[in-house]
Amino acid sequence: MGRAELLGGNMSTQDPSELWGRADGGSDLFQDLGWYHSNLTRHAAEALLLSNGRDGSYLLRDSNEQTGLYSLSVRAKDSVKHFHVEYTGYSFKFGFNEYSSLKDFVKHFANQPLIGSETGTLIVLKHPYPRQVEEPSIYESVRVHTAMQTGRTENDLVPTAPSLGTKEGYLTKQGGLVKTWKTRWFTLQRNELKYFKDQMSPEPIRILDLTECSAVQFDYSQDRVNCFCLVFPFRTFYLCAKTGVEADEWIKILRWKLSKIRKQLDQDDTIRSRSFIFK
Repeated sequence: MGRAELLGGNMSTQDPSELWGRADGGSDLFQDLGWYHSNLTRHAAEALLLSNGRDGSYLLRDSNEQTGLYSLSVRAKDSVKHFHVEYTGYSFKFGFNEYSSLKDFVKHFANQPLIGSETGTLIVLKHPYPRQVEEPSIYESVRVHTAMQTGRTENDLVPTAPSLGTKEGYLTKQGGLVKTWKTRWFTLQRNELKYFKDQMSPEPIRILDLTECSAVQFDYSQDRVNCFCLVFPFRTFYLCAKTGVEADEWIKILRWKLSKIRKQLDQDDTIRSRSFIFK
């Protein structure tokens, strides 16, 4: 979860609703907030903002870590960042700021604040994503419906989907043949880690398939700080972040990705072995 740093500046004179003058917190209070999505999961928030949001879209949801802790999910170009919002019982804490009432908290967002994370990426919070979106009541008709005799049972119906688990930011990368260090823009989405010449480049220099990665770990072999490496059969990639916190965030999410990939591969192997036995 990112640590937010709020940068001052009034970019809008829009005044929020006067409904939220009290400081008694909890989910009941947030129900009046049109961009509060209560128990929406991290995965669902990322899917929602990436598929239907815009750069600067955001929503507030419950955090599954502890009572009184919420998550602000923000779309930043092609990734979604998550920041803690804490209700202490008498105030709301976000970044380095504290608000004595929900009214003050919402007014801060009405002024479109600028937010920065450990990666140095600056995001203007411009578009609150609504909890209620009008949808058509239209359904397709089933014209063909048949079943293949594969031998699979209900035990093989394991719901699976790759985690979006997005992250992006600048990292310094060591070259493969020439061991020089160059700063590149990295993006992580699903099971792919891409790096670009810079943030504005439309095409990646390379795409790394994390299903081929065997390990992610801190590295102390280079004459640099805040380094970590990704181990592939064909090469070990050495990367360095600006801060230890940022390096730790990259390592945590990459390791989490690898654990999910291995779990999925194990499930696929199990299904294939059952199909083989049936044949």
